Amino acid sequence: MLFQSSGAQSSTSGKGRNIEGLIKYGFSLVKGKANHPMEDYHVAKFMQKKGHELGLFAIYDGHLGDKVPVYLQKHLFSNILKEEEFWVNPNRSISKAYEKTDQAILSNSSGLGRGGSTAVTVILINGQQLLVANVGDSRAVLSRGGRALQMSIDHEPSTERGSIEHRGGFVSNMPGDVPRVNGQLAVSRAFGDRSLKLHLRSDPDIRTINVEVNMDVLILASDGLWKVVSNQEAVDIAGRIKDPEKAAKELTAEALRRDSRDDISCIVVRFRG
Repeated sequence: MLFQSSGAQSSTSGKGRNIEGLIKYGFSLVKGKANHPMEDYHVAKFMQKKGHELGLFAIYDGHLGDKVPVYLQKHLFSNILKEEEFWVNPNRSISKAYEKTDQAILSNSSGLGRGGSTAVTVILINGQQLLVANVGDSRAVLSRGGRALQMSIDHEPSTERGSIEHRGGFVSNMPGDVPRVNGQLAVSRAFGDRSLKLHLRSDPDIRTINVEVNMDVLILASDGLWKVVSNQEAVDIAGRIKDPEKAAKELTAEALRRDSRDDISCIVVRFRG
């Protein structure tokens, strides 16, 4: 793992592979230009469980501090895999674990503060099946035959206004700003955020897809990338760089060149070669 710091700009990168060495991943995280500590956290690793190989990949983009994304980094995947039904009904297990994890965060608000976090999680089972879940606007994008396929759903106040208003909240639309829940939060689903929880959802959207021969790259990233780089641009950049760590670093570098001021985190998974 590489860590560099230059003034306010600090970055971390690293890489790994599965046991057979066919599936490789790399990651790059860069602290944004805002005057607060890094609030993006990630998971990228392979593990063995019950005779299966699992690839676990996640981006957690925190707000109002880093305590909630740190908690998710430590607990969310283990909560998912602890669900008894995981191998029989993984989607239901993911939903239940997301809910239980959010309840644990809310019940520990004295220790974890009033902040919150997005999440996009990917479980790769035996290199053959992808389980993608998310809350908020951290995104997973798959390259299929060189075409970008968004695997997650951006949960934004403008698209989930009905749910927010039904819960008694409102969506602000101030000139020059993005829509916000109760004038505060720019995502409509999140972990934590105790003060807004009456009007926020934390249930994930989940998508399952089998890995096919024409799928070469999967990208997970926080909105620090997606605000300035399109899905197809990201797939084009990552697709032409064989080393996934170099690909992730190039994506974060491109976001910086386009003046992204947010924390930027990116994981690139390459399925073959």
